[in-house]
Amino acid sequence: MKGERAGAAASRLTGCAVTGERPLSGAVTEVALDGGQLVVVKGDETPGAVRAEAAGLRWLAEAGAVLVPAVRGEDGNWLVTDRVPTGPPSARAAVRFGRDLAALHASGAPAFGSPPPGGPTEAYIGLAPMRNVPGADWPNWYAEQRVLPYLRRAVDAGTIRPTEATVIEQVCEYLPQLAGPAEPPARLHGDLWNGNVLWGSDGHVWLIDPAAHGGHRETDLAMLHLFGCPHLSDVLDGYQETAPLAPDWTDRIGLHQLFPLLVHVVLFGRGYADRAVAAARAALAG
Repeated sequence: MKGERAGAAASRLTGCAVTGERPLSGAVTEVALDGGQLVVVKGDETPGAVRAEAAGLRWLAEAGAVLVPAVRGEDGNWLVTDRVPTGPPSARAAVRFGRDLAALHASGAPAFGSPPPGGPTEAYIGLAPMRNVPGADWPNWYAEQRVLPYLRRAVDAGTIRPTEATVIEQVCEYLPQLAGPAEPPARLHGDLWNGNVLWGSDGHVWLIDPAAHGGHRETDLAMLHLFGCPHLSDVLDGYQETAPLAPDWTDRIGLHQLFPLLVHVVLFGRGYADRAVAAARAALAG
């Protein structure tokens, strides 16, 4: 990757000539290929990051449920995907997205924590490391692989106080009682916040930047709630029509948000600690 431009990487990986390129954000570049096709090129030297994202996109696409940009080329440092033209959000697209998301989850995964086929065990959620280690049951796997690793890092960094950590540790202790009805492993996007939901100009919703793995379907829905999503009530209506959730699932939103909130504490510091502790207290309150 050192010294290679995004356009050169796109040409090398797709076999097409490049007619132009435009920086989008950070290491992300829009590249125009000969013939008029637009692609997005992402550069990342973090070991396993490109492989994890490419495998996740292919695994989500394989389900034939949600729309994701096609992978046009990848190596250890570069990922080339189709560019999705965006448009305004709509209630109609939101209902369709809810149905599609339910179908994605129902397509399943081999186990909780299982990586996409061809994806590495050492993956990422955003810029944070995320291990995809299969577990037999969701409560113990969620505590050991999704909550406690980030809690330990936050405590070591001083961004969560020991007294606050105790509340989160109590959630992990009582997870078998807090988890609700048993669910089979779902095929998750894994980082389903609003920024990874694209409202396409074609009237469909497209998903990008997955941290895909086998998990609990309520986790994806809780992440949609975390930072808000246009027409979220319509998304949920479409989801419930296709695959009804347990009646008390909203009581567990804080429980499922604990993982992404702790990731934010690790990445961005003390500013998210209060929300993480509040989510833990809400989970304990039932």
